[in-house]
Parts: sequence; structure tokens; C-alpha cells
Amino acid sequence: MKVALFGKHVADQIIPCVQELVDHFQSGDGIFYIYLPFYESIREKLRFDREPEFFDLQTDLKGKVDFLFSIGGDGTILDAVRIIGNSGIPVTGINMGRLGFLSGISREQLNPALAAIENGNYLLEKRTLLQLIQPADLFGKTGFALNDLTVYKPNVMSMLTIKTWINGEFLNAYWADGLIVATPTGSTAYSLSCTGPIMTPDTENFVITPIASHNLTVRPIVLRDDVEIRIRVESKANEFLVSLDSRIEKVQTSTGLIIRKAPFKINLLRLPEKDFFQTIREKLNWGLDNRN
Repeated sequence: MKVALFGKHVADQIIPCVQELVDHFQSGDGIFYIYLPFYESIREKLRFDREPEFFDLQTDLKGKVDFLFSIGGDGTILDAVRIIGNSGIPVTGINMGRLGFLSGISREQLNPALAAIENGNYLLEKRTLLQLIQPADLFGKTGFALNDLTVYKPNVMSMLTIKTWINGEFLNAYWADGLIVATPTGSTAYSLSCTGPIMTPDTENFVITPIASHNLTVRPIVLRDDVEIRIRVESKANEFLVSLDSRIEKVQTSTGLIIRKAPFKINLLRLPEKDFFQTIREKLNWGLDNRN
């Protein structure tokens, strides 16, 4: 099996788990790649039987690996998606964080999960991404997001007027601190904390959710994901902030945004016994009642 290991900084208390993962991948005849900055941050704390292959943000892994394992929380998976891009490489997360909607393998499940994957006992979920079409060069070659695109006010004093069009038809002028355009995957992220609805991963929709709307009658709206969303921001400030998942850039208010569905999807690997409804029951404590 050819695998890639991606991570960021690792706390000392989970080093034994990472060592177990490294030992497992190096015990066979397969090829083992590791993200170079991650390797440099942990190499003094781990034992490597042989020098692994390395990759970074510029490395094309397509055709080189069968799976990418992300060590960390959901934010680490979002960073891994930038590397995977349109390669189709399945990605799965080993949850070292707290909530972990996307990181489906816990530390306690590590060994049986690895055995299941090696035996082909897994499912691939194709997850929709959105893409920032204009300005095309704002995030370089990685102008796509698995969770959401968010427009923010640049400081605590500036409220935004966010004018929004759907396929050229005017939707609304949001008076708010910001606006979220989320995929089904992102519906359980920032959009959910702003009272947006939960969508199942296979739903072919986007949801637009205002952040701290100054019009109390304005609510999130669900749209088909084949639409074109245009956004124009007005503010007393000369700029606003745009984020794609965990990346943030400043944009001048004279610049409009165009968002569409990305032309490719991400393959998210999950084990058969972990379905979406079980995940939201566990992570959101649905049905947690002593009567149950």
C-alpha cells in the first residue's frame, strides 16, 4: 500500500499514536510519504526505521499514493484538501482534535481501522467543493473550499452591506457582520453555529447563511449547487475579508466575487459502521436524554 501522511504540529501526548502509525506503514513493502514540514517538527520525537519519501504543497501525489492520512482535527483535513486537489486520492482523518466531523477515525480505532482499509473494507464519499471564480488569483491555484467561503467585516466597527445575486437575479442585501456560502460538508461547520441547517453530504445544494444579521427577518437559504453566486460588498471601510476554509485574504470593496461549484470532488474515506447520522448523534449529542 502506498500512503501519504499529512499533519501539522503534534502535541507530546499523542506522539505514541503517531509512532504507532509510522511503525505500521514502515513494516510492509509499501511506499510511505510524509509531509515535509510535519516530518521536520516531529523527527526528533519519533523513530524511523528507514527514511520516508517527502512531499510538500507543491508536490503532485496523483498516481503515487493510494490514500492520504490526515493526523489532527477537521482543520488539518481542510489543509490536506489543498494538496489533494483534483487528484482523486482518498483522504481520511485520524482525529487528534476535539469535535472531528470529518476526521472519522479515533485514536482507539486506529488498528482495526488500518486493517479494514488494507482489506478494502471502506466506503468513499464524494464531497462537493465550491470554487472562487472571481477574483481568480486571490488564493492562487487553490481557490476552492470543502467547507465554505465566508465574507467578513475587517474590524469590529464596520458593518457590511452584502448584495447577493443568484444566476443574475437579485437575492438580497444583507446588513450583517458577514456572509457564509457553505457546501453540504460545511453545513456542520461555521454555518451551523450561525443557525444554518444541516445538510447530508450527498445533498446537491449550497446554503447561504448571514452572520449576525441586522435584519432579524433574514434567515439562511438553501440553493441548488449548480447556480452562480455573485457578491458585492459595501462598507465604510475600504476592504473586507474573504476566507476559503482556513485561508483568509483581504479584498477591496470595489472587487466583486463570483462563486460556483468546483468541477471536481474530494473522495472522503469512511468505515462502513460510521454513517453520517451516527456522526451527528455522537458529535452534537442528538437524543442525549436519560429517557433514552
